[in-house]
Amino acid sequence: MSKIFKNMVPYWKSMIIVFALLLVQAWCDLSLPEYTSDIIDVGIQNSGVEHVLPEAVTAEEFESAKLFMTEEEQTSWEQSYEKDGDIYRRSVNGEEELDELDERLMLPLLMRYQMQTAMESATESGSGENSEVDAAALSALAAGGISEEQLLALRDTVSETIDTMGSSLVKSMGVAYAVDCDKAAGLDIEKIQTSYLLSAGLKMVGMALIMGVATVLVGFFGSRIGAGIGRDLRDKTFKKVVSFSNAEMDKFSTASLITRSTNDIQQIQMVCAIMIRMIAYAPILGIGGVIKIAQTGAGMGWIIVLALVVILGYVAVLMAVTMPKFKLMQKLVDKVNLVSREILTGLSVIRAFGREKKEEERFDDANRDLTKTMLFTNRVMNFMMPGMMLIMNLLTVGIVWFGAHHIDEGTMQVGAMTAFITYAMMIVMAFLMLTMLSIMLPRAAVAAERIDEVIRTESSIEDKEQPQELKAQEGVVRFSHVSFRYPGAETEVLKDIDFVAEPGKTTAIIGSTGCGKSTLVNLIPRLYDVTEGAVTVDGQDIRDIRMADLRKEIGFVPQKGVLFSGTIATNLRFGKADATDAQIQEAASIAQAADFIAEKSEGYESPIAQGGSNVSGGQKQRLAIARAIAKQPKIYIFDDSFSALDLKTDAALRKALVAKVKNSTVIIVAQRISTILHAEQILVLDEGRIVGKGTHEELLKNCDTYRQIAKSQLSAKELGMEESEVSVNE
Repeated sequence: MSKIFKNMVPYWKSMIIVFALLLVQAWCDLSLPEYTSDIIDVGIQNSGVEHVLPEAVTAEEFESAKLFMTEEEQTSWEQSYEKDGDIYRRSVNGEEELDELDERLMLPLLMRYQMQTAMESATESGSGENSEVDAAALSALAAGGISEEQLLALRDTVSETIDTMGSSLVKSMGVAYAVDCDKAAGLDIEKIQTSYLLSAGLKMVGMALIMGVATVLVGFFGSRIGAGIGRDLRDKTFKKVVSFSNAEMDKFSTASLITRSTNDIQQIQMVCAIMIRMIAYAPILGIGGVIKIAQTGAGMGWIIVLALVVILGYVAVLMAVTMPKFKLMQKLVDKVNLVSREILTGLSVIRAFGREKKEEERFDDANRDLTKTMLFTNRVMNFMMPGMMLIMNLLTVGIVWFGAHHIDEGTMQVGAMTAFITYAMMIVMAFLMLTMLSIMLPRAAVAAERIDEVIRTESSIEDKEQPQELKAQEGVVRFSHVSFRYPGAETEVLKDIDFVAEPGKTTAIIGSTGCGKSTLVNLIPRLYDVTEGAVTVDGQDIRDIRMADLRKEIGFVPQKGVLFSGTIATNLRFGKADATDAQIQEAASIAQAADFIAEKSEGYESPIAQGGSNVSGGQKQRLAIARAIAKQPKIYIFDDSFSALDLKTDAALRKALVAKVKNSTVIIVAQRISTILHAEQILVLDEGRIVGKGTHEELLKNCDTYRQIAKSQLSAKELGMEESEVSVNE
């Protein structure tokens, strides 16, 4: 998790904006159930009347209401109205003042309402047996037949009765009195109700629009942050991989690095974009829902707690089962990519050996393992939503069941129960959001760990803190008792290599396959670093020189020619972007590539496909050689670069090359004796050691290993030896 969060730190400003928008969204979301409750309880059940204090009262009723009031209450009652003919109209309209007056005058107004109801009931039935307050006592009070002490005693009795009725029922009775008064005063109750419903509905629409805008903006900023994080990670990963030496490239397979740079970063980007919206919104929504539920005073919070405990337990079980599989999944994706890459790059060899079926089976095995793991995790996770929906539905049923009892007892209204259900769903949805995030986080956490592993890996070959500049630029390369072993290997690949390669001379390296020829030349541009001894260029240890300066002096042609998508011209200018047309044409001519380039309709602007797949192996090799020549370096390294050329082309290329590189150091790794016959210095390698050093003629006389190689490739005449001499030597 920490590795995911640290990628968000650079976007803290956008995160603050998102958090503010989430607060707005949550405020709107939490307000909507209140409006729904008000529409049901006030707009429908109470005819749009919100307060116990009537909006208008007839003069007769105004005086009658005072019968049950204390002097202080009468003062408040009189100060709240202004006389308009035979009607008293309410002069107080502030919500806080009205709420205070409702609470203060609730008891006397209810007593007045109960008296009125009791008298009407007595008139209709002939008795007051069904009234909740003694009609005779109330009638006596109305006639002025009881004292103030009796009034206070009666108020206490009514107050106790009211306390047993429930706050919801009491408020409804108080509003019913206000409705009756408003009707009697000639107010249009239907108009009041319609006006209230329209007002509440428009407020809900406004809230919904604000919430919609906030949601869109949150999604916009979240997507931008996620995309930015993905871009930054790709940039960091790519720059880090480009800086890796061959040792790090061997540690991480190419297929794995591709998976980490694409699939893994995509996982992190997606989770970040979603997490920004969910991880802050879920707590806000959940806490807000809990506060709103507490404000309802329904006393059913235990149902929510029980539901959340069940949800958390359910999710914990699912995560315990799937977490190990999520970690395995990324490794299996690596394996599929590795197998796919091997098959696609080696397709011609596979076809030549008739191995299509076997390779298909190998891919199927890797694919099947990944599929099984993904199916397992998906099947387990498929239980998530049905289980959550079941819990949510049971929660709703429980709220309705217990809420109905509260409504029956008069302690809750229908609208309040509706709001309670909505808030309960919000709380569950908040946990559901976190749960869904917890499903995605394991894969993202694994992906983040894999990306972080690449970013944290330091290249074993780096410039020193204060690297030296390459002072002389002559191209003298010296190996001083160099030994080398690959990272993690126990045996040395090269042992005590000691020689000097000078400008104007060709140093050739020959030996059996696997003797360390390519490894030796890879040490010069610091693709690997020596484990013992030193490699110097113009007297400076290459480990002390800035790598950019060192490699600027080297024209390297690898064993396998590599071209890049673009044109022939862009490939030839790869090492020297400012090379002129004349320079790249000269380089192509020396590399014996000018003829086949001229045959192409677009010449040097002819397109090169990815990997040079639209040119032959020999053409690719010649273009790679021309690229190094166009760079005009002081040190040329040809790592068995003439192997794809026929003998005629090989000879013509070397002849043209001699004139071009007469002031440069040339190091050639070769398998063919004919390629290095005229080299001023030939090194013979055998099992990582130099077993012979000298010219062709000197080595024929002094080096048995070289003589064996020469006799296997050249005739006695070409070697300048008699047939009998060759036979004797054999």
